[in-house]
Parts: sequence; C-alpha cells; structure tokens
Amino acid sequence: MVDFTDKDLRGSHFERVDLTGAQFRLVDLTSVVMKNVDLINVAIHGDIENLMINDVDVGPLINAELDSRYPLRSKMRPTDPNGFREAWDILERLWNETVERARRLPSALLHESVDGEWTFIETLRHLVFATDSWVRRAILGVPSPWDPLSLPWDEMPDTAGVPRDRVARPQLDEVLELRKSRMATVRQVIEGLTDARLDAVTEPVDGPGWPPPESFPVRTCLRVVLNEEWEHRRYAERDLSAIETFTR
Repeated sequence: MVDFTDKDLRGSHFERVDLTGAQFRLVDLTSVVMKNVDLINVAIHGDIENLMINDVDVGPLINAELDSRYPLRSKMRPTDPNGFREAWDILERLWNETVERARRLPSALLHESVDGEWTFIETLRHLVFATDSWVRRAILGVPSPWDPLSLPWDEMPDTAGVPRDRVARPQLDEVLELRKSRMATVRQVIEGLTDARLDAVTEPVDGPGWPPPESFPVRTCLRVVLNEEWEHRRYAERDLSAIETFTR
C-alpha cells in the first residue's frame, strides 16, 4: 500500500494499475481520462459536472435523481431575492428538525465521528465558519469575523487570524447559541435583498483570511452558504441515522 498525501501527480500516466480498495479524499480529477476502466462497487461523493461515462454525461442524471429524492433541493438554486428568502426559510425549518433529532441522543454521541467524517458538533461549527466567511467577511466586509469555535475545512492552510481548533468539545447549546447569531445575520442579509443588491459584487476585504481579499458576486456568496447548509445537513442526517442504529 502506498500513501499519496499532498502530492502533485498532474499529468501522470497509469497503466495496468490495480486500485482495488483505494481511497481518494480531496482529489482533483479535472480533465482526467480513463479508458478500459472497471467501476464496480464504487462510491463517489463530490461535485460532478461534465462527467462522461460511456459517452453519456451523467451529471444531469445525477442532479435529476437527487432532486427527485429531495424535492426541496431545487429550491437551493434560487435566481431572485424571493427565491433566496424561500430557500432560507426551508433551511431554518429543516435544521430545527435535525437539531431536535440530535437532542434525543446522549450528548457524548454528538462528538462521535461516523466513518471519519465530522461530528455533529463539528458540522455546526463548520457552518458558523461558512457564514463568517461568505456573509460576514465577504458581503458585510468584516475583516476578521471568526469566532474561536469557527471550524474551517481540515485541509485549509494555516491562515493568520483564522481559528482551527479541532480539540475543543463545546456542548450543543453553546454551539447552537453561536449558530443562532450567525443564522440571524444571514436572515437579515437575505431579507434586505433587492435585485440590484443580488446582482452586485462585494468589496475586497483587507487582511488575510477566507475568502481571499477579492471581489465576489453577492449571488455566489449566498449560494455557497445555501449549498453548505443543505449538504452538511444531509450529511448530518445520514450520520445521525448511523449513530441511532448503533445505539439501539
């Protein structure tokens, strides 16, 4: 077994290579070409776009299937202010249901990881980070908006002023109080949206952090938050189901 971590393998050529049982995490496969490949019992999770399998673009098929399984998923692709307000209404309601589900578990289990993924508490902390970054910093212009409990993705490079405390084990109510504040900020921004504001771009923010000190479409910033909220709730629900099964 060979471990490839933080390796640049761009342009590599693999021929007659056995990858049975291999695991790939945070791997960029843009423009990869695979021929005479056996994909049997393979699980792929990630952003899939323009993926041709046997001359069929499977991206639209996957999106259609996911929209069918989760009828509210299409609402996370709004195009106007009212659509963003509707999407946020949905997310608030769904997260309230998920939190109530989590409260029924022993508190220690909310710090348990399933299959190496974030714990429930860590998921909530990461969503605080997403709001801090894309709403408070990018849209509202707060240079250093992060709370000490904000949790960036694991592979984010160390950045001055950005916390990344993976050891902290805050209780659910402490994190929920922080989430309540951040979700209220998103609500305020979305309630004040106009067509002009949605079509505007942000002003670059001075100082290091995430996102970089650049201009971004406001629409893009808000869609990042919607996507983070939707997908991480889906992961949280999946992992809560696994924990509930384990505790029965």
